Amino acid sequence: MTIVCILLERFELAVAAGGRAGLLGEPAALAPEPGRELFIGAASQAAEAFGIHAGMRMGEALSRCPRLALVPPDPMGVAEAWERALTRLESLGAAVESLRPGEACFDARGLERLHAGRVVRMLADGYLAAQGDERLRRVLAGPRIGQGPTRFCAMVAASAARVRRPAKVAGAADLAPHPVALLRRRAETAALVEPFERLGVATRGAHAALPRSAVADRFGRTGLLAHDLARGHDTPLAPRLPGELLREELELPESGSGEQLGRALGLLIDRLLARRERRGRTLRAVVLAARLVEGGTWRERVVFREALADAQRMRMVLGNRLALLPAPAEVLELTVERFGPPHSGDRALFDDGAARRDERLREAVRQARAAAGPDAALRVLEIDPGSRVPERRVVLTPFDPGSGRP
Repeated sequence: MTIVCILLERFELAVAAGGRAGLLGEPAALAPEPGRELFIGAASQAAEAFGIHAGMRMGEALSRCPRLALVPPDPMGVAEAWERALTRLESLGAAVESLRPGEACFDARGLERLHAGRVVRMLADGYLAAQGDERLRRVLAGPRIGQGPTRFCAMVAASAARVRRPAKVAGAADLAPHPVALLRRRAETAALVEPFERLGVATRGAHAALPRSAVADRFGRTGLLAHDLARGHDTPLAPRLPGELLREELELPESGSGEQLGRALGLLIDRLLARRERRGRTLRAVVLAARLVEGGTWRERVVFREALADAQRMRMVLGNRLALLPAPAEVLELTVERFGPPHSGDRALFDDGAARRDERLREAVRQARAAAGPDAALRVLEIDPGSRVPERRVVLTPFDPGSGRP
């Protein structure tokens, strides 16, 4: 197996700063997102010279470099830019796994045959930056390409590669000289870097030489995963499923806040559910995003407890997340990230039998009467259709859906 890893260093920082040119020669890092814990994001090369890295507490980073420039994050812009890059990769035929923006892996065996062995060279020569606006081209230019038998080997190779010069890591022997700090590239093992460095384990080779039982006793399941990575083993790739982009956006005439945001959210949900492209499917996960009046963006991913297509329930769930908005918004956006199965209510009228429909109708009548009293469900019964007095023609009587009789 040949896994190819594409690494765009400091991708989120580059997008937030409007291109890489603004980061050169200046210590800079992504500021924490509003309302989140005070950990900085990606750091520029000049900031890394002071020992600053992603995930460090903001107070410690500023104490190491008082002139550190904190760049406001742009999660909405990062998501859009990275989605374009992944779509570009998938247009080659790649089944892509992306653990975070700026990093993607795929199995290149079939693609190399399909493209006459030129896939890696195409990526190294700037295939991702061949489309889009100038700012996006600057951000996507110069990826580092690595190849290896596993995801982690390819990732280590990419971190050591130069622009336009792909690198390879064949296995555990090639991993040995690389620093143990590369474990930060995996979310599961990032917290192990500091303890290993305190113990004097500085390289992947020293890590692999540790007794497996001792690693398991000290670090548990996460330690065993890190030990497997040091020996050249990794879990299989889990490529994403290319999906349809279903998005609704609403520009707010004034700085959106309070009741105006609630009404805008309701309108976005109604528009999204009315789109023909939904084809009766429920929604499993959505992304709520906003462009803020004071600059910057906000983005929140919401996974519903069960796939649904009920506008009222969606308003209740998303309204709670909308309360986390850190500042007034000028644009509100709602995007479907993952669809669920077709709505069961849409199938019931045609697919279910009469008995099932009657049972649901009886349950609906019981719920209505429990909420609004015994007169909540009535039927019209004709008494004297020929009478000239309207009140004698029909009467209202309690409705029994099971028997069809009053």
